[in-house]
Amino acid sequence: MFDLSIVGHFSIDSIVLPNLSRPYTILGGSVAYVSITANRLGASVAVVSKVGNDFPKAYLWWLDQEGIDLRTVKILGNSNTTRFELIYSKDFSSRKLRLLSRAEPIMIDDIPNHLLARVFHLAPIANEIPYEVAEKLRKRADFLSLDAQGIVRSFQENGEVSLYTPEGRDILHLVDIFKSSDAEVRAITGEQDLKSAVKAIHDFGVETVIVTMGVEGAWLSIDGTMYKVPVYTPGKLIDPTGAGDAFIGGFLNEYIHDGDSYWCACVGSAAASMIVEGIGPTSLGSREEIYSRARILYEKGNN
Repeated sequence: MFDLSIVGHFSIDSIVLPNLSRPYTILGGSVAYVSITANRLGASVAVVSKVGNDFPKAYLWWLDQEGIDLRTVKILGNSNTTRFELIYSKDFSSRKLRLLSRAEPIMIDDIPNHLLARVFHLAPIANEIPYEVAEKLRKRADFLSLDAQGIVRSFQENGEVSLYTPEGRDILHLVDIFKSSDAEVRAITGEQDLKSAVKAIHDFGVETVIVTMGVEGAWLSIDGTMYKVPVYTPGKLIDPTGAGDAFIGGFLNEYIHDGDSYWCACVGSAAASMIVEGIGPTSLGSREEIYSRARILYEKGNN
């Protein structure tokens, strides 16, 4: 029994930042950022994923050293790892995303019968988790959490990514906690007004909805009541990749231990503020620093 098990593809990301002279390649995927954040805060964490032989062994070594359980990560000899190219604008306000390769989907047989968790977090990045997997996992956890980004991505022939409204959204009926960006929640619901989009997610039976807004913080909606979660201003902005994933990693770790969802969101916001100060998931700071920032946000929100 794990506190948290994250399901989705690891990726190898090629990132182009306006403040660096050339691209860099690094471990990516929501599963990487979520697992590291929750583990850093003290959760027992397992990852269910698939990668190819091109996935660097150094990444696996580092994740293992951090304490992430990787026994349900499959290395496939006949498939490439999922890869993305991310190109950020000069002011970080937008990015272009392109899929370079995609690993095989995660199927029911990839979920061992002994795997149990307080929370299963579905973190698809390229439509790799079918409904049947979500249905199976829902029966094995106290809560099912979903990051919608991989569900609303459409891929052109050259790999360029755009957002669309999927026809099948039955997976939302299984979900207790929903997280997405502002653009993604509008895409999955087809609603342009944010409050209407959040309500549409609740109408599927989802209790908790989190919408991350970048430098504007986040919205937390519980049974239809919305709360603004402040952002902790980072000391520097190096790379915003994975900030939303760190947010939900921090949120879920607190959620299974604490009944105050607003505090959970403040911990998520604090973790996100640390991720952007460096490059990749290795940039996350200490547990003590995350909680220190979270307390500042919590007091700010209650004044």
